[in-house]
Amino acid sequence: MAPGLFKCVECNEDANELHRDYSNGILKITICSSCKKPVDKYIEYDPVIVLIDATLCKIQAFRHILFNTEINIHWKLCVFCLLCEAYLRWSLLQGSQASNDPADIIRYTKEWEFYCMFALAALELAVFCIGVLFILWTSQRCCGCSLEFTPLLKALLLSSYGKVLLIPAVIWEHDFSPLCFSLIRLFVLTSNSQAIRGSIRTGHSGEVLAAALVLLDGLVKRPEMSINSSTQV
Repeated sequence: MAPGLFKCVECNEDANELHRDYSNGILKITICSSCKKPVDKYIEYDPVIVLIDATLCKIQAFRHILFNTEINIHWKLCVFCLLCEAYLRWSLLQGSQASNDPADIIRYTKEWEFYCMFALAALELAVFCIGVLFILWTSQRCCGCSLEFTPLLKALLLSSYGKVLLIPAVIWEHDFSPLCFSLIRLFVLTSNSQAIRGSIRTGHSGEVLAAALVLLDGLVKRPEMSINSSTQV
């Protein structure tokens, strides 16, 4: 990674390096000139610890992943999460259209239904991301600050990894599945909010950002809400 592209995981200030390599394999972590703390404490941590902290929605872990590592799997992760969400929609749709006719099994081979669910999930994700970016752009314009869209979009896509939990929620179907879907939504929203807060200097606008995410998520209707309501009819 080129110099000057690093970020302090504590205060989000720019840094030229994460550590200094001395002779005999001795490394010294760089201290941030702003907060006087290590620029990135996670360079000494095991990746499993970093993953656990990211699962716990710690801003420092998100900053480490977004700015101080060369992870470029956000598009692949986005496609995989969309596939998980599309499978959830498709499976619930098939369950709502269940029939006792043995010949009805042919209906399950209609791949176009799954593709339609994938397209719908992709459209909702696009609307959600555009809405979040527009709100942030408007707020930053009012404050007279500039905004970089690429890190924000990457943060939104990477922090949506919680949608992978939709697959086991469908496989182990239970009476508490609607509650599981709601908890997964809440977890994804929390991850999105923390990732964005870690990407920009929000100041005291973190609560406003979280409220905006919840509002947008409510406006962009989720699969388990729309399909479950049609199933109960």
